[in-house]
Amino acid sequence: MSAPQSPPTQKPDTELAGLPAWLYPLGFWVGVVLLAGGVLLPAYAWVGVVWIASVPVLAAVWVALAGWRVDRRLSVAAVLALAGLALVVVVRQFIG
Repeated sequence: MSAPQSPPTQKPDTELAGLPAWLYPLGFWVGVVLLAGGVLLPAYAWVGVVWIASVPVLAAVWVALAGWRVDRRLSVAAVLALAGLALVVVVRQFIG
């Protein structure tokens, strides 16, 4: 007879798509503050716009790096998404 096996460890319910529950909302609210600052200082409104655009990219980088050992398929999907974004940037250079 074998020894009883322990149940597999489960990820916490607060984790969504490989991201900690606090990461994406924090990036969003930092962007809201930066955009509000852009209303007061219009010359710096671009900072808020760039931040809001970079939050999904930073999330994909986080998933690709932090989740490699946990969920390799999710990490590969994040890397492919980043590669697609890089391809868009490169093709845009040829068009524009």
